[in-house]
Amino acid sequence: MVVAGELVLVSPIVELVDAERSLVAEYAGLRNKERDARIKRELEEPRLSPSPYDIAWVAMVPLRGFPQAPCFPQCVEWILQNQEDNGSWGIRELDLSTSKCTLLSTLACVIALKKWNVGPQHIARGLHFIGTNFSIVMDEQITAPIGFNITFTGMISLAIGMGLEFPGRQTDVDAVLHNRELELKRYDVDKSYGRESYIAYVAEGLGNLLDWNEVMKFQQKNGSLFNSPSTTAAALIYYYDDKAQQYLNLLVTKFGSAVPTVFPLNIYCQLSMVDSLEKIGISRHFSSEIMSILDRILGNRHGLWLQRDDEIMLDIKTCAMAFRILRMNGYDVSADELSHMSEASTFHNSLQGYSDDTGSLLELYKASRVSVSKDETILENIEDWSGNLLAEKLCPDVVHRVPIFGEVDYALQFPFYATMERLHHRRNIEHFDVTGYQMLKTSYLPCSVKKDHLALATEDFTFSQGVYLDELLDLESWVKENRLDQLKFARQIQTYGSLTASASIFPPELSDARIFWAKNCVLLTISDDLFDVGGSKEELENLVALVETWDEHHELQFYSERVKILFCAIYATVNQIGEMASIVQNRDVREHLIEQWIRTLRCMMTEAEWGRTKYVPTTDEYIGNAHVSYGLAPIVFPSLYFVGQELLESAEKDQEYNELFRLMSTCGRLLNDLQGLERENSQGKLNSISLLVLHSGGSMSVEAAKKEVEDSIASCRRELIRLVLREGTVVPKPCKELFLRMYQVNHLFYSNTDGFSSPTEMLREVNAVIYEPLKLQTKYPSIAVKSAQ
Repeated sequence: MVVAGELVLVSPIVELVDAERSLVAEYAGLRNKERDARIKRELEEPRLSPSPYDIAWVAMVPLRGFPQAPCFPQCVEWILQNQEDNGSWGIRELDLSTSKCTLLSTLACVIALKKWNVGPQHIARGLHFIGTNFSIVMDEQITAPIGFNITFTGMISLAIGMGLEFPGRQTDVDAVLHNRELELKRYDVDKSYGRESYIAYVAEGLGNLLDWNEVMKFQQKNGSLFNSPSTTAAALIYYYDDKAQQYLNLLVTKFGSAVPTVFPLNIYCQLSMVDSLEKIGISRHFSSEIMSILDRILGNRHGLWLQRDDEIMLDIKTCAMAFRILRMNGYDVSADELSHMSEASTFHNSLQGYSDDTGSLLELYKASRVSVSKDETILENIEDWSGNLLAEKLCPDVVHRVPIFGEVDYALQFPFYATMERLHHRRNIEHFDVTGYQMLKTSYLPCSVKKDHLALATEDFTFSQGVYLDELLDLESWVKENRLDQLKFARQIQTYGSLTASASIFPPELSDARIFWAKNCVLLTISDDLFDVGGSKEELENLVALVETWDEHHELQFYSERVKILFCAIYATVNQIGEMASIVQNRDVREHLIEQWIRTLRCMMTEAEWGRTKYVPTTDEYIGNAHVSYGLAPIVFPSLYFVGQELLESAEKDQEYNELFRLMSTCGRLLNDLQGLERENSQGKLNSISLLVLHSGGSMSVEAAKKEVEDSIASCRRELIRLVLREGTVVPKPCKELFLRMYQVNHLFYSNTDGFSSPTEMLREVNAVIYEPLKLQTKYPSIAVKSAQ
């Protein structure tokens, strides 16, 4: 190798190392492509895991007219070919060998084989497994699938009637059967619709004890009972029905012998995958696939949502999740479709309510928080009763031991608008359950590529942190280069500025948007401190005049060195942003950026004059000025140019653009007022709360004024969300989303205290987004804990 005219000898070892690194990088890139391809395939066509329990029940269905032969012999063969070494049948992707689900599946498979008098050795091994682990049946600390005390005990009776004997103590078997009798007596007392649907759902565990004419009232359009192969198979065993037969024929044609525990389930699986990808911050990598899924659900008048497809509408969890995801992705969906769940009594009277399904309840609650109008009383009602029911389920011990309750606790504390996106992503990555199994009458996997989700999210988040850290270091250098660190009266908020930028505009490729957001955050905070505490009347007037003259500022003198430092930094930064943004947008935007600074500083000046002259504005006067003086325009507006969208000048002049700013800024100011009331009162300053009390003539208490302000925040927030989510508007959606992101910043910073003014209050968040590596679970939550039911 030749370098600058000199011969340099390269060691063969060095060349070998370089070659190996190149191969490693190439292999990593290939693995990443394969991983992404797997996720895309799963999104397009979810792969449902086979359910030994349901396969066994389908295997038990006799051939019509030939009761001594199985209707689906391929399912019998599957049982013979898929017994585990320990004698059990279960889902191989899950380590559930000592679970009630595995005992249930094993007993069902044993009975299926016994019915057709095949596999005596399989039967013996299966019975030995059941006998060895029978104590699990009585252990209430181990999670039980829905209806276990009916289905398992019903099969015990069925097995005994077939002449099967269980190794172990007869007293244990007798105790289980006694519990069954007690449970059935309790059900006899309850005559609700929820009880009827529950009994029909677990009908295979009751057999001839039921009136199958009553059970068949729950048959769906596709011929199934509850989309459950096991329940539908039981119907064919005890009560023949052509439509039920057609359902199972279709099922076996599609899946062969590997029957799943629910079918159809595609929509739920796809929605849960979309939800997972969004929660961990990698949905942008699969935007076209996600759009295709959502378009199919609600793309036009033929969409499944408007057609009220049974797969969506008859399952509470799927319906609520579809509503939330569709609305959050800009689709126009009405809350009326959740009207059947507007009252708690309706939920309690459903199958999910009767079986105490926490997952369905949680999805309803999360859907209720996506309200865009005070007139959506359906969502308001659901939020009220579902939130109360979820809160009642929580206790400190169960939150840490049962994953679903950890999710409940998080959802109650942080609705989607109450935390910054990257914090949300980190929390979900660190709590990610890579197995992702769920439980109905037995366990199943709605997604088989959870490990790929976690790998991509971890890689994405870790890479982003490196970018964020570099940007923070650059910001620190910029502060010193512009001598802003010499302004001792001002808060030094570089880390907070970088935090809010990184947590809100998280894709690593949007570096310019983050950098300018953070720089303007620093400049705006220093300006605010100059007006609030640090500056004389002359300095404030001088700064405003310098900004108003801008390029002609040299005609004026700097009143003080600190005014000079601040103005020069504003001037240079805004000009740089203006030049870069004009290139990106292919038009001159510099004047628009300058105008935001002029408008903001003038409103700050107005507030300073009110304080100096002891003028008491009306509440409307205060809000009209304060939402501008709060200073979000110089932070948010420049970043809009750098999110990869063309922002037309006509859009900047549109009412929607101004309304987005007004709503965002009003929320921010009022949130700040709530936390700053005590401090501002001690300083003799007025804000929205003290003005409401003052202008009421003593008829309004401070607490009542706070409540009115909180209601105003909620109203503005709903309207802001409505505008952001609305499709087909002049402001591009990625630009509109920044207004919501800034709201989220303010909500989090001012949720409990004035986090922005405290140098330490938000350090945990700074560390989480920028500094600290992810802390992934090394041991995924065990199912051997108290059931969510």
